[in-house]
Amino acid sequence: MKIADIRFLVVEDHEFQREALVRMLADLGARHIFEAVDGSAALESLRTRTIDIIISDLDMPGMDGMEFIRHIGEAGVPASLILSSVHDRSLIASVGTMARAYGINLLGEIRKPVTAQKLAALIGLHQPPATPPPKPENMSFSEADISTALAAWQFEPFFQPLIDVASGSLQGAEALARWCHPERGIVDPYAFVPALEANRRIDDLTWIILEKAAAACRDWRAGGLDMAVSVNLSLRSLINVGFADRVTELVRAQGLEPKHMTLEVTETTAMTDMARVLENLARLRIKGFGLSIDDYGTGYSSLQQLSRIPFTELKVDQSFVMSALEKDSCRVILESSLDIARKLGLKAVAEGVEKRADWELLKNLGCDVAQGYFIARPMESAKIAEWAAAWAAPA
Repeated sequence: MKIADIRFLVVEDHEFQREALVRMLADLGARHIFEAVDGSAALESLRTRTIDIIISDLDMPGMDGMEFIRHIGEAGVPASLILSSVHDRSLIASVGTMARAYGINLLGEIRKPVTAQKLAALIGLHQPPATPPPKPENMSFSEADISTALAAWQFEPFFQPLIDVASGSLQGAEALARWCHPERGIVDPYAFVPALEANRRIDDLTWIILEKAAAACRDWRAGGLDMAVSVNLSLRSLINVGFADRVTELVRAQGLEPKHMTLEVTETTAMTDMARVLENLARLRIKGFGLSIDDYGTGYSSLQQLSRIPFTELKVDQSFVMSALEKDSCRVILESSLDIARKLGLKAVAEGVEKRADWELLKNLGCDVAQGYFIARPMESAKIAEWAAAWAAPA
């Protein structure tokens, strides 16, 4: 979209800075520029005209930038947003995160003074809003529906590849539960996991996914793929005495050795009913299973969990990976997590690799393993071999 065709709204209470922004936009080739002295005036302007890009200050008398963002987010205004402020980068980035949470298309943040180069770079990211896709069907299932699905083993693991960042080789895949519904097709976890947890049936799902994931990994290895499989564990599984022995028997019955399976545990899970959890996890390590602390950095007492539990892998939460290039705080957390993993002798896995820049950053930081949509979306077990044959790591 040419800048001459873009309609801008500059929201800035400081007259000199507002005029400077307007001149800067005009020098860049903008022809449609509107002004507002605060959030209230900006909302009034939006009622009478269509705007493509809003450039807004944060600290303004009357309605400040944060309240203004809330209003346009809740109203579903289809304009892109550029934030401009004298405040420190971490604070501006936090407001940017808030804007995204309100569903606003945030082009980026600029710490004042604004320059034409920075402004032009963010304007270049603007895309006209596409026709909104149809809203997904609101799926709700009764307890009887889910019980029938469990009895019929309609739940299947879909697998997302795990790639060695240095070599680009396939190391394994994470099993992610999906419901293969006979009428509604593939149903994502959000539609059934909360109900399973509420009805205390999540443990039943865990056993189905464990067995099917083990069988899938056995078949991949028999077909010549030297890879492992990762499976998430539920809290109910870990507090059951005898879980470690049962899962070992189940995995071996499928023809897979425990050393070829990693069991992922969230920080919150690891903190609950500590004695039984520790007993099961210690026994699983003795049996040969790998143990991963999942979503690292999002829970409490992360370092304490690493000292208590014999983990072999640290999995950095996707929120830090996806925002590391835009938010200094997320990059620091990502770097610190990778450094902790190295010093503790743990394999570092980063999830949420959405674009090539994420991959390049992880490679430069020395991350061990990565997963995410940039590499592959979750797929059925039968497609893993074909995907692996076609996979080529980014040069």
